[in-house]
Amino acid sequence: MLLADIALPIPLGRALTYAVPAAHAARVVPGARVLVPLGARRVVGVVLDKREGEPPEKVRDVLRAPDEAPAVPAELLDLLRELASYYLAPIGDVLRLALPPLERELAKDLAQPTLFDEARGVGARKVQWVEAGEGSAPEKMSAAASALLARVRASGSVPLAKLAAQWPSARTIVKRLAEASALRVVDRAAPERAYFRDEAERDAPPELTQPQRDAVDAIVAALDAQAPKTFLLHGVTGSGKTEVYLHAIDRARAQGRGVVVLVPEIALTPQLVGRYRARFGDDVAVLHSHLTPKERHGMWHKLRSGKLTVAIGARSALFAPVASLGLVIVDEEHDSSFKQEEGVRYHARDMAILRAHRARGVCVLGSATPSLESEHLARSGRAEKLRLPARARAQAMPQVRTIDLRSTGPGPTGDKRISLPLHRALEETLARGEQAILFLNRRGFSPAVRCESCGKLESCPQCSVALTFHKARGGILRCHYCEHEAFLPAKCGACGAPALALEGLGTEKLEETLQTAFPAARIARLDRDVATGRAIEKILDRVRAREVDILVGTQMVTKGHDLPHVTLVGVVNADAALSLPDFRATERAFQLLVQVAGRAGRGDTAGRVLVQTYDPEHPAITYALRHDVDGFLEHELGDRRQLGYPPLSRVVLVRVDGADETRTRETTRVLADHARSIAERGVLVLGPAPAPLARLRGRWRFRIMMRSDDRAALRRAAIAVSRRAQQEGRAVRIGIDVDPVQLL
Repeated sequence: MLLADIALPIPLGRALTYAVPAAHAARVVPGARVLVPLGARRVVGVVLDKREGEPPEKVRDVLRAPDEAPAVPAELLDLLRELASYYLAPIGDVLRLALPPLERELAKDLAQPTLFDEARGVGARKVQWVEAGEGSAPEKMSAAASALLARVRASGSVPLAKLAAQWPSARTIVKRLAEASALRVVDRAAPERAYFRDEAERDAPPELTQPQRDAVDAIVAALDAQAPKTFLLHGVTGSGKTEVYLHAIDRARAQGRGVVVLVPEIALTPQLVGRYRARFGDDVAVLHSHLTPKERHGMWHKLRSGKLTVAIGARSALFAPVASLGLVIVDEEHDSSFKQEEGVRYHARDMAILRAHRARGVCVLGSATPSLESEHLARSGRAEKLRLPARARAQAMPQVRTIDLRSTGPGPTGDKRISLPLHRALEETLARGEQAILFLNRRGFSPAVRCESCGKLESCPQCSVALTFHKARGGILRCHYCEHEAFLPAKCGACGAPALALEGLGTEKLEETLQTAFPAARIARLDRDVATGRAIEKILDRVRAREVDILVGTQMVTKGHDLPHVTLVGVVNADAALSLPDFRATERAFQLLVQVAGRAGRGDTAGRVLVQTYDPEHPAITYALRHDVDGFLEHELGDRRQLGYPPLSRVVLVRVDGADETRTRETTRVLADHARSIAERGVLVLGPAPAPLARLRGRWRFRIMMRSDDRAALRRAAIAVSRRAQQEGRAVRIGIDVDPVQLL
């Protein structure tokens, strides 16, 4: 019997086997979608394998196979299967990553394959009256069927969507009348809608610097060899990494090979797409979470059909069905947002290397502050390091100095976080008609509200965090994890004293303070409270158009934005990133400082950076002052080596959460004991322990860390714990995070 192993969108770690009727045999191939029964439901799955064999007991048949060609190409299907295996993730959940929503959720359409509606992007369907069919209408029809038939006859042709809006059962009625030849259902091709609304002004490639030329030559040589190769492109901020990408893309396109470009933030996508269109035109697919389902579906189909060969977007663009893939670029490869933190916990950077390797293509990892993982790849010979040591336009790197808040007083605002040196620097910058960025990684007005009488913090009832006060939203307290909101009370709920005080400084308060101190200045804020999706680019466009004098923002302002008129960058509180309970805190703080400093002096005027800190001797700060990335990497790798942390070892984090604290803690203890009982020599099991964020959205959180420099032994331990976790029932949730980035 012909059988197919099919991955279904359910949390199951394996595929299910179905029988393949002869009528569907030609279309049931690996990567194709099929409609199959699952209990009383019908669901859409993806075929993993097809084989002859003895059927399992009570095997069920594949119901429909709509794809003439596989929805998931063979090269991408292999990647997804390996991803599921490595991250111990359900294969059905993994395959959902590669299909846009309108392709995943087709069970109703597949049940009536002749009546797909326009939501799929196929175009509107029209129902036409068949002149010769008057006598072929069924003798017995419901009142709704008779009325529908009369409506179509009177009009001659009616869009199916209009009939469905008037009669809920229209699709069933039309199907039966079409089978009886009383009606005809026809496609009306959907008009091609351009994604880009404006005309891109074309540019000419600038003359490359010698380091850029050397980097391009190395990448092009690897593309010409058509052998797997990984490059780490380490270029200082403003060194022209994007120009290297463009030359590499040009070569891949000339070879007829596809390209995937990943950026960490949606905010960076328009900037890179703009550069691409200026060079090559509109032959690009844009993929990110803020597209409408129709837009995403359209991009996916154009890539799958080969009409477009370049996909640019955030993390999920890695799974674009690009044909003949030859080049994968990961811009700002160090950014932690490339790690998916919910559902399938994959790392897009690592999987980008794997996808390029599987396609016998080239992967380019670009950053001004390479991650320790990528640096370790280069040092171990698994990646070739390319350097861009100077800015492309020969601008000097910005001058960086610290402001020691232990000995420096406040400026005229009276707030110590706007010290006198920073205040004077802002005055000078504004007087010269230049722009400034102030970086503060705390949104809201005040990060905490405390009773001055008894000391109690106003805390979230669902999470182990203080509530943040947001003045601009009507004086509310908000949790930035679960979005719980409450009005600021008039008195303390614990002691009843009317002595609530706002503590700390957030971007909202910083913006207000600056507006008071510099009333003539045009001040804008860039954080999650004021800008998401396309609104981010609008704010950045205002900065580029010099309609903003001071931009206040969270780490959103540290990304790779090119803002040529910014000459001053102020880091309001460099210590905030250093206080996190995470072995990567120093690395992240260094990256933030270097990246935000890189926004200064990218134009014709030299830039300067002021870093306010209570700990000016911290290595992350001292190395950032000197722009000494190599020195920092050497120092931090030495620390990691001594402590046995990645990238010199591997880590698997077991996260357990549940509504009942006692039961959740006990389940974590059982898993930890099991891990220790099966762990081989060299696998260290730490825990159970409360998570740094002990309660989130009403659920208690515990964790176990397993660590080893023996990758195979650690994997065997993780698989054993994963199997044991499946026996614990549904009272708690258990997640296995391989190579975690966030430990919170």
